[in-house]
Amino acid sequence: MQQASYFAGWLIDGTGRTPAAQDVLIRVENGLISSLEKVNLSELKGSSLAIDEYPACTILPGLIDCHVHLTMSGKTDQKLRLRQLQNDFAQNSPLIRERLEKVLAYGIMAVRDGGDIGGHALTYVRQGGATRVHVKCAGRGWRAPGRYGKFIARVPQSGSTLAESMRANCDVVDHIKILNSGLNSLSEFGRETAPQFGRDELEAAFQDARKLGRKVMVHANGKLPVQVAVEAGCDSIEHGFFMGEENMKRMADRQVIWVPTAFTMKAMRTHLPAGSTQSEVAAGMLEAQLEQMSRAAELGVAIAAGTDAGGLGVRHGEALAEELKLMMEAGFSIEKAVGCATSEGARLLGLDHELGRLGRGMPANFIVVNGAPSSLPASLGKVKAIYLRGKKIN
Repeated sequence: MQQASYFAGWLIDGTGRTPAAQDVLIRVENGLISSLEKVNLSELKGSSLAIDEYPACTILPGLIDCHVHLTMSGKTDQKLRLRQLQNDFAQNSPLIRERLEKVLAYGIMAVRDGGDIGGHALTYVRQGGATRVHVKCAGRGWRAPGRYGKFIARVPQSGSTLAESMRANCDVVDHIKILNSGLNSLSEFGRETAPQFGRDELEAAFQDARKLGRKVMVHANGKLPVQVAVEAGCDSIEHGFFMGEENMKRMADRQVIWVPTAFTMKAMRTHLPAGSTQSEVAAGMLEAQLEQMSRAAELGVAIAAGTDAGGLGVRHGEALAEELKLMMEAGFSIEKAVGCATSEGARLLGLDHELGRLGRGMPANFIVVNGAPSSLPASLGKVKAIYLRGKKIN
């Protein structure tokens, strides 16, 4: 039996409900946590235990980013961004590997890829691309003909419904991505677009997805596109800008998880020309999204952290800490914000047997950051140690 012990000045368990504990000893047997105990470190000095000691640090579960695009870089050079959309798999494969190594360095142990038109992220994973990060992939998403999303999604086959096309093309994906609105307007604050698909068409597609054991993530902004997707039975709403309180109530009632990706608007506000209409609209959208996040938490909507990494100015790895900062601006405690990036994300991705919380019987997958919980999320910028099943990997 392989045994190990770790002492932390503070521990956040990832549930989002429990305040950070102090002076905790984690005992691990064969890669699984056997106990969590409050101890006095000085009393352990004479024991025979071999302990990795982090008395001035916080331990928390490995993090999860529930919305990324691994074939995109997050760089701000628009010409470069257009060129990268034309990469073939041979060009994208080493870039995907590099980005996964980067997210792990930031303590992120799982990501959910929101799709690319070539299905390159999915191909990378299916071909056994080297990674210690859990990657859930949508492959190529789905959109309506003539509507937004051609760089990440395809249209249903001619003469076929969305459900029929999905059945013929989702045998190898982890989950299904559907676009049900347009892109947020940066020229007109709050402008909404019509749903890409009607409720009946979505409901039929979602029923088929459930039969196939697949979850469905839906890109949707605006009241009607979100309402249609939620009432049809989606598993998560991605972005959800301007969706409104009635939709939040629907999501709470139906246990639909929300992935707000608020940092996308902060990145745009920062990187678009100062004083421009686009920058000002992005600033307004960020403020509106933070208000929605605060209200959603009050209404009991489950929120999972996602960054849309790969978008303009949204860098893989570092963006998750920025998303958590915005959650705290919206009124979340650090424990609740961390819970959005751990247990809620694990539940959404179906990884709650492996990641999401620290407790007896769970795999010892955790990260160590300098300082008390009050140093978070800034301390995520330089993770001190990463452990996978109790083994230090950095």
